[in-house]
Amino acid sequence: MVKRTRFDAEPCPVARSVDAIGDWWSLLIVRDAFDGSRRFGDFQRGLGIAKNILTARLRGLVDAGILDRQPAADGSPYQEYVLTPRGRDLFPVVVALRQWGERHFFEPGEPRSELLDRRDGKPLAPLEIRAADGRRVEAPETEVRKVPEGE
Repeated sequence: MVKRTRFDAEPCPVARSVDAIGDWWSLLIVRDAFDGSRRFGDFQRGLGIAKNILTARLRGLVDAGILDRQPAADGSPYQEYVLTPRGRDLFPVVVALRQWGERHFFEPGEPRSELLDRRDGKPLAPLEIRAADGRRVEAPETEVRKVPEGE
């Protein structure tokens, strides 16, 4: 069996985040949790994922503090998976991926799911990165200050 590379001790926030999310199945599970899926069967039907893979990914998301297991709200003997505050903080990530995909992988007028504001039924404005003073910032206007080797 191939050993998975771990990034949980890396000084890079992107590497640690990827380590916690794991893979595309995990991110799609988070997406479905935002869409209201809560039970194992909901995730399995919605994603068409094999049960053993889903079990492993749900366990990983619970272990990473992204999802929590709790008794079913309807009083049935089932368990439900709910987003924790850490998991809910992934909302901008999911929206950013969605908007990037809309821009780059759909032809104009091609049918696709839409993320709408419940209040007015309109699509969300494109996400923008802002500096501390409020101005819009693009990638070339930023820099990463890396941790010196050995620290």
